[in-house]
Amino acid sequence: MWSRRITLGTLLLLLVLLVFQDGPAPREQQPELATGPRPPRGLPQPAVVSRQEWRADEDLVRERPHYTGAAKAVFIHHTGNPNDYDCADAPELIRAVQADHVRKDGWDDIGYNFLVDRCGTIYEGRAGGVARSVLGAHTKGFNADTVGIAAIGTFGEGTEVPKPMMDALVELTAWKLRPGVDPLATVELVSTNAESRFDEGQVARLNVISGHRDSYETRCPGDVLYGLLPELRERVARQRAAAPGHAASSRLRPSF
Repeated sequence: MWSRRITLGTLLLLLVLLVFQDGPAPREQQPELATGPRPPRGLPQPAVVSRQEWRADEDLVRERPHYTGAAKAVFIHHTGNPNDYDCADAPELIRAVQADHVRKDGWDDIGYNFLVDRCGTIYEGRAGGVARSVLGAHTKGFNADTVGIAAIGTFGEGTEVPKPMMDALVELTAWKLRPGVDPLATVELVSTNAESRFDEGQVARLNVISGHRDSYETRCPGDVLYGLLPELRERVARQRAAAPGHAASSRLRPSF
């Protein structure tokens, strides 16, 4: 009889453990989301200036972070700042962007996931963890399963994109795109907002690395930076293909 009770007790204990292990975790603790983008093996996380380091105003933040799937696409933006800023002033510029996004646009935090300055420094944007798939507010209708990266400056006709900035955009984009995504390809994304170029629910075919203007009526990220997106795609593809353990894409053109 004692043997039977012990057996039943053991079974009940195992059942309880299974229930707790298999039950749904809170949204931000789902294993798939918590592990982040898992870039190709051998592709390290670039150096990123944290929100604490650029002194983000956490009192402005209205909601805790929300998470989405690892990035199927990256949207490139510019912030509209003058290009002659001192890079030491970039944190102040980012704090101004955060304040505008919250106080003027009514968002719950800065919209971009990351920002890059003219010296090639990468900054954490929206709160939630740089290695996690944070849902941003950067591209109306297409924030899910994407990353928004803003180049600090204005890149319309007659301007230049500094080489350190371009190098940082390559490094960051290569790292954040989910494994298996071809940077030279297109992707189908479903619009969630009719204020974009696509009706709500419409499937849009966009480049894996797109400019903000591809999905929204805007000149962002400026004609010059937009014109460099083909180069960005090629360089990102090469960097991911060169990572140890990552098969090169047959679509890559040889470098000379």
